[in-house]
Amino acid sequence: MGGPHSIILGAMGVLSPVVTGRIFTVTNACAYPIWPAINVGTLAPSVAKGWQADPGSTITFPVPGTWTSGRIWARTECDFTTDPGPSSCVTGGCNGGLFCHAIAGTGDPPASLAEFTLGASDGNDWYDVSLVDGFNIPVTITNDQGCPVASCPVDLNPSCPQALRGPVNALTGVPFGCKSDCLVDPNPTNSPSCCSGSYSTPQTCPPTGVPNYQYFKSSCPNSYVYAYDESSGTALFTCPSSKNANYNITFCPAP
Repeated sequence: MGGPHSIILGAMGVLSPVVTGRIFTVTNACAYPIWPAINVGTLAPSVAKGWQADPGSTITFPVPGTWTSGRIWARTECDFTTDPGPSSCVTGGCNGGLFCHAIAGTGDPPASLAEFTLGASDGNDWYDVSLVDGFNIPVTITNDQGCPVASCPVDLNPSCPQALRGPVNALTGVPFGCKSDCLVDPNPTNSPSCCSGSYSTPQTCPPTGVPNYQYFKSSCPNSYVYAYDESSGTALFTCPSSKNANYNITFCPAP
């Protein structure tokens, strides 16, 4: 990491030394500020649950090798001065304001998610870039052990299908986010888009039942697009836990 824009973030957003364990690096390669956030999961990192990331900035922090159900995502267009809730950001907002609530601080969709379960019982780390909750900005997960790259490295907002368009930038006419089919389904409790109700198994919920599956998957083939996308073979990735991989999460990666 190094360089003038690299810092190590402690539990309340102050500088702290790196301790032994996995190292995660979050980089904002976007041309605009974002507000990354962390959902704690189980055995979470002792790091601030949110921070402002200016363009070009990098933050590095230690992560337990058994972090389970962890999520990292970016919030956009945030203003925490009047509202500490999810609506304080146009996309990805959470309960708690800048520092997402430790238990109820998940990101408000649409939001691109970097998801992790480290040290799973099968001896692997599991990770993915999920668009199940929709998309807000490009993101890529890489590592230092040559394991597969999970990614959605392209901007899906400009061509987002009309039915899925999130809040629109009044200056450009481009939405700030692209919702998933499940998010706009009028009957989400029994839906082939949400894989719910009578569609709650892989057999009854194929990708062909998700109207805009191909829009997301063709643009971002190495991302997790809907609830049972593991059948694609390019949605959920593994790295042997014995390699003790360190992970890099980059928002707006170079194409």
